[in-house]
Amino acid sequence: MNIYINNLNEFNKFGKTLASLLKPGDTLCLNGNLGAGKTTLTQAIGKARGIKDYITSPTFNLINQYGDGPDIYHIDSYRLENVDEIDDLGFDDYFYSNAICIVEWADRIELFLPKDRLEIDIFPDGEKRRLNIKAKGKRANQILEELKNLW
Repeated sequence: MNIYINNLNEFNKFGKTLASLLKPGDTLCLNGNLGAGKTTLTQAIGKARGIKDYITSPTFNLINQYGDGPDIYHIDSYRLENVDEIDDLGFDDYFYSNAICIVEWADRIELFLPKDRLEIDIFPDGEKRRLNIKAKGKRANQILEELKNLW
């Protein structure tokens, strides 16, 4: 499914809509070049879910957690270079937790991702964005179908 976003306000509205569909245990994978909007989308989702903390890209921390539960784990795979690093981080503890897991640069750790996940590839064109959304797994397909009805 492709969605076309014309500006930041629409992007935030999309994030709010998506946030309303995500449940604890869901994994959202974001891919796109530097500056594509992966963190901006994560911020919109977090805000819509009541996260009060300022959400930043966890490029250097690799993993940030937000909310009391925590409600969201935000992972950035940009700096990961080899399988040993990924194994040592224990991603399964995050993916199979009772939080929403949002992964930036998810394509870099594809072998370690849950089989059931929603993937969004973000293609920027100035302020506009094309979002290519793919569902992998039963729960992700359910989210995608609901998103089609709402957007």
